[in-house]
Amino acid sequence: MSRPDAIIIGTGVIGAAIAFELAKKGWKTLSLDRNTQAGHGSTAGSCAIVRMHYSTYPGTAFAWEGYHYWRDWSDYLGLPADANLAQFREVGCMVMKTPANGHLEKHMKYSAELGCPFEELTAEQVKEKMPIYSLESFAPAKRMDDPDFGKPNGGRMGGAVFWPNGGYVTDPALSAQNLLDAAKRHGAQVRTRAEVTEILQEGGRVRGVRLADGEEIHSDVVINVAGPGSSIVNRMAGVTDDMTIETRPLRQEVVHVPSPEGFDFERQGTIVSDSDIACYVRPEHGNHILIGSEDPECDTHQWVEDDTDYNREFTDQWTTQAMRYAQRVPSLGIPSKTRGVVDLYDASTDWIPIYDKSALGGFYMACGTSGNQYKNAPIAGKMMAELIEYCEAGNDHDAQPLQFELPYIGRSIDVGFYSRKRPINEESSFSVLG
Repeated sequence: MSRPDAIIIGTGVIGAAIAFELAKKGWKTLSLDRNTQAGHGSTAGSCAIVRMHYSTYPGTAFAWEGYHYWRDWSDYLGLPADANLAQFREVGCMVMKTPANGHLEKHMKYSAELGCPFEELTAEQVKEKMPIYSLESFAPAKRMDDPDFGKPNGGRMGGAVFWPNGGYVTDPALSAQNLLDAAKRHGAQVRTRAEVTEILQEGGRVRGVRLADGEEIHSDVVINVAGPGSSIVNRMAGVTDDMTIETRPLRQEVVHVPSPEGFDFERQGTIVSDSDIACYVRPEHGNHILIGSEDPECDTHQWVEDDTDYNREFTDQWTTQAMRYAQRVPSLGIPSKTRGVVDLYDASTDWIPIYDKSALGGFYMACGTSGNQYKNAPIAGKMMAELIEYCEAGNDHDAQPLQFELPYIGRSIDVGFYSRKRPINEESSFSVLG
């Protein structure tokens, strides 16, 4: 493909979805990735949780829409019947009611408005669903070196809200590969081992990219979906001056521990978000529990400057997360051998992504998505394709933002919500369920 209609930097799940949606519209797309395999950046390290509960209306609408594509994954892709597809396990998502999340009043309000099913659970019903749980309160979350770590605060958990359609995808890297396989059936092309080192531009518009080996590929549209490398690509393009929202690579550790004896977490467990102990969990293959941090104040953010040069070894954060969850599950065994994932998030200032044009004509961004947008990849791809066509047709998205129709749920959202120039959204939870 000597001159594609669009170059997409990144073959993670969102970049792959953009390629699929543009290719279906007849665009000749070329996806570039410096990795040796598609989907093997931060997507491969994702917990791949599909949840519906958000503290903002647009976030809830987008996530509820996104669920339907995973539910109908095979039909959405249109691949042959014998294709090896990632699987969506619909195990439900239980969120503990806490003062930190406003006892989920906003989340329930928006879900009710959008017709997204949920159920309030009493403390007794939480115990029925998760008999291994202790419902003592430990807030605020602490680190292990705090003398009060592990001491209940005298309160009790008051219950939870359960979203039955929540779940997770078993193989996130495979899901990105599924999307690219579907895109290729519409003419899309993919090149791995292709590192972008320069964004070519002329006359206030993008003109393509230069690769590390010196090769130039020309195109009038370039889309930055480079995950934790997105801020570097934005700086290459010189588009950061008018951005009020920045993105940065954030190092994260995710813990894998065995399920307590006598409880099959893989089959009986559910996704749980618990801001009282600042952890989220989900079932993991082999009857394990995956434990992530919800980024409480006591956990220092580990920002990195280079998305290829960072500490890939576990630290005491691994043990802190495991021990925090052991407060909720006293029978949890903490293995001596650490298992799990160390990877990077592409995190935005307010943990809400940027889906937008830029100050450089033809240069678009789908950035700041890690930790909260995996679930939305298909609908994000569809929305980005619409946004690109809207802007390339001469519309001023900054002055008159695209109004995007969500096909499954029949609602419209203002894509300006995801603007690079927006004020920091104070309604954001400023946390993650990765």
